[in-house]
Amino acid sequence: MTYAVSKSEDQWRNELSDEQYAVLRQAATERPWTGELLDESRAGVYTCAACGAELFKSGTKFDSGCGWPSFYESVRPEAVELLEDTSLGMVRTEVRCANCGSHLGHVFPDGFGTPTGDRYCMNSLSLSFSPDESTVSSDEQPAGA
Repeated sequence: MTYAVSKSEDQWRNELSDEQYAVLRQAATERPWTGELLDESRAGVYTCAACGAELFKSGTKFDSGCGWPSFYESVRPEAVELLEDTSLGMVRTEVRCANCGSHLGHVFPDGFGTPTGDRYCMNSLSLSFSPDESTVSSDEQPAGA
């Protein structure tokens, strides 16, 4: 597939931390319960850590108890690419950023109690978080704001 953002592996290596490169470009998985965004509860938007594309809104995040940030739907269906993943001797659905092809995590049909029934299980390292301006406290705002 051709992506709107396309870079060489050397460019990705130079732009991402070693840990991010392993997850985003080599489909590694961060250890559960270690991600910085697992307990993020502010209103805002989650974007691809590789290219900045909007992926998830905070209102779709829920505590699935799995150890990774979980969402019940993407910001738009076309924001993510879903691919069959048969690695590790099982069939899963891999989730990639549709803008740059970076690995984000997997989606499972076990989001019980959510509007969609889906659980997008994402690696914190694959995401960046931008809080809504209205939720940023005065001590978090940049000088002169």
